[in-house]
Amino acid sequence: MDFEVKVTDLAGRVGRFNVGGRWLETPIYLPVVHPINQVIPTSELYKMGFKAVITNAYITYRRYGESGKELGIHRIIGYDGVVMTDSGGYQMLEYGDVAVPPRVMAEYQRDIGSDIAVILDTPTGYKTKRERAEETVKLTLKATEESLDVLNEEDGPLWAGPIQGGDHLDLVTYSAKTMSKFPFDLYAIGSPVEIMNSYDFKTLVDIVMTAKRNLPYGKPAHLFGAGHPLTMALAVAMGCDMFDSASYILFAKEGRYMTFHGVKKFEEMDYLPCSCPVCSKGKEYLKDLPRGEQVKMLAMHNLYLLRAEMEAIKLAIREGRLWEYIIVKSKSHPALHKAILHLFSRKEYLDRLEEETPVFKDRAIFLFDRLDVNRPEVRRHRERLRELKFQHKKAIFLVLEEGDVPIFLKIRRNMEKFLSKEHAFFISSKFFGPIPLEVHDVFPLSQNTVSEIDEMDEEVEDSYRRLLKQFEEVGIMFEKGKGREAAQLLKLINSMGKETKMIGPVKVLKALDQV
Repeated sequence: MDFEVKVTDLAGRVGRFNVGGRWLETPIYLPVVHPINQVIPTSELYKMGFKAVITNAYITYRRYGESGKELGIHRIIGYDGVVMTDSGGYQMLEYGDVAVPPRVMAEYQRDIGSDIAVILDTPTGYKTKRERAEETVKLTLKATEESLDVLNEEDGPLWAGPIQGGDHLDLVTYSAKTMSKFPFDLYAIGSPVEIMNSYDFKTLVDIVMTAKRNLPYGKPAHLFGAGHPLTMALAVAMGCDMFDSASYILFAKEGRYMTFHGVKKFEEMDYLPCSCPVCSKGKEYLKDLPRGEQVKMLAMHNLYLLRAEMEAIKLAIREGRLWEYIIVKSKSHPALHKAILHLFSRKEYLDRLEEETPVFKDRAIFLFDRLDVNRPEVRRHRERLRELKFQHKKAIFLVLEEGDVPIFLKIRRNMEKFLSKEHAFFISSKFFGPIPLEVHDVFPLSQNTVSEIDEMDEEVEDSYRRLLKQFEEVGIMFEKGKGREAAQLLKLINSMGKETKMIGPVKVLKALDQV
């Protein structure tokens, strides 16, 4: 399978791959469709914009047996788009076992015409004891080996390799590394349903990041059972390309209504904050529907919401604003905020996100608070600053209004006046740290819009300390209204025993002429 990545941001990516002549764009959400009982006909799903669904091959096998091979899975569920089939792993998690050998399930998925198939894995589940977790990984690998002949056939479905181990991260690492050696077309990270139902999103971060750093970059990553509007952007930011879930119908049966920032009880809502074809009919219309029809309408709304969320995520990636999108989303629930803080604070995770974030973007970035100091574009500047060596013995730091584009443009036009001087010049930033004047117009050092933060982050302070060691004498030139920031910088410089001269408040360009 050829997986074409078009654009990336953080570890999220917009890409596409071909399945039997049909192109699927990722990230993509696949609604779970029951092979027998469908509340929403699959023909309606296709009209709603869902070009792929997932259904259960094990239930199909139990219901149709050999006749299922003659009918084919597309005819059985009445769907003309891409059909992915799960092999029965979820039933194994729920009931402990399925009475079908792995190779038989592999052959059956091939024979019913699945477009994307999954080997019969043994899910680990949530908070599973170590011994059982080890067993699930071994059983999944054994099932892969038993199904290997089917996987190696030239014709047939694309094959997904399940990654197990649960919250035992060393087992997730082993599972991902070992499964990567087999000829899978994509990989599926297992057992997140119970984790997300428990709102343990921090554990989800650890599992996904552990799996992703041990899987091939050039193949899609599917996250089983992930269909909650709170977590999809987070999962995409970590590198997940495909999702499936029955949440849309399960929530609807419980009278629960999805929004971009969580799930609400429909009966307790006075207004419907959505303009999809369902919600446009109004709250009273939906409230008065018979039970079965109301469930269907709520399920359709939930699907529209999930589709809109996926489109918004793809737009954020294309605009280079996935970081901002995640930050906004993080305020939706404390558990999600905790998970995102975890993702955006661990060095090994940030390194991974930085690797896949473009060096240049078409739009300025937004910086709000100290968390944004860890943003990949900002971290990248500090790393480059480590490598710079200056011949000057004196330095001057300009304390300006951060993100003040007009003053930056004026400085650029007058650069030649200052480059021949004996001083090295830096623009002081609480987000980026010191910015050499010569490169201040390189993205994103002047292509940003910032809010105010009171104090420097420890990482930023460290970048100043490393740089200041190169200079014997330091001057601080600050504009009117920036005295407090200049005083903070002075305190930092004095702590290093440097001779310091304060120049200000002044008109910076006039003062520079006099240096």
